[in-house]
Amino acid sequence: MRVAVTIKLADDERAKLESYARGRSTPARLVLRAKIVLLAAAEKNNKDIAAELKTLQKTVGLWRNRFAQKRLPGIEKDAPGRGRPKTIDAKKLEEVVRVTTQETPPNATQWSTRDMAKAMEVSASTVGRVWRKNGLKPHLFRSFKLSRDPEFAEKLDDVVGLYQNPPANAIVLSCDEKSQIQALDRTQPSLPFRSGRTKTVTHDYKRNGTSTLFAALNTLNGNVLSMCAPRHRHQEWLRFLEMIDRETPAHLAIHVIADNYATHKHAKVKRWLARHPRFHMHFTPTSASWLNMVERFFRDITTKRIRRGAFPSVDALIQAIRSYIEQHNLDPKPFIWTAKASDILAKVTRARKALANNSPSI
Repeated sequence: MRVAVTIKLADDERAKLESYARGRSTPARLVLRAKIVLLAAAEKNNKDIAAELKTLQKTVGLWRNRFAQKRLPGIEKDAPGRGRPKTIDAKKLEEVVRVTTQETPPNATQWSTRDMAKAMEVSASTVGRVWRKNGLKPHLFRSFKLSRDPEFAEKLDDVVGLYQNPPANAIVLSCDEKSQIQALDRTQPSLPFRSGRTKTVTHDYKRNGTSTLFAALNTLNGNVLSMCAPRHRHQEWLRFLEMIDRETPAHLAIHVIADNYATHKHAKVKRWLARHPRFHMHFTPTSASWLNMVERFFRDITTKRIRRGAFPSVDALIQAIRSYIEQHNLDPKPFIWTAKASDILAKVTRARKALANNSPSI
């Protein structure tokens, strides 16, 4: 009769095996192996161990012998060559990546797993596995636009410098207008939100007019000055600048960060600025509105208050906007700009080079 090998454990081996056996994040296969060895060290035979752990006697014998031969490393790692052998060579997998990133199917703008599987003569699960491993998501895309402003670097340094090293005795305001905010009202009330069901709204709506939000975000403390108007011409922009002039301490210089919208550079606006020397204008590069920090505030008010709201009139929309900003100003929190101008410029340079080379990625 064959006799099972005797297992004797050192103190450190026992402590390690017990931690494996109790570990909640330990892989299940390693937990089982540790328990087998611990029971074997308690002088139990393979049949009893298999019955207690509800596994095969053959499995108990395998890991008992493996531990006797190689100790802890023998059960911590599987032996080489285990598992089903690969049926697809590496070149085929590399070709899946290449075709995904550099070609498109003849009848679509992006690959699906089934289309790619058919084209490459592999399974759809293989395609999915390759895409996950390489971080490829052909069904998703993001919009972008590179600035062609010849003074991009200078304007970038200027704006980022104001964020990271604001001048003394001055206020830095990130300003812009969020135009054409629609007062949309749903044709029917929403169904109640409850456990197991998300909030619902009707797919159709009624337009009740629009409004434009002018906002100035204080980059130091996060406070917002705002004004709503029916249009966004240079006249409204001048009214907004006059409001900023009234609402801010007269002894402080004001640095205004704005985009290149024509109303911001209107002749009447320039004359007004000449009469108010404490105002200093700083324009972001063209096609680089993401440099204007107030855009982050616009995103918040859109997602938190406007997008899912129902407004029976423009007045109701304006009231909702004002209420949101009042609540925001009770406990304002500034947005912290962390990206260095040099890092942004390097990324833009790489993007321009990629476009020049007609590369599919940036």
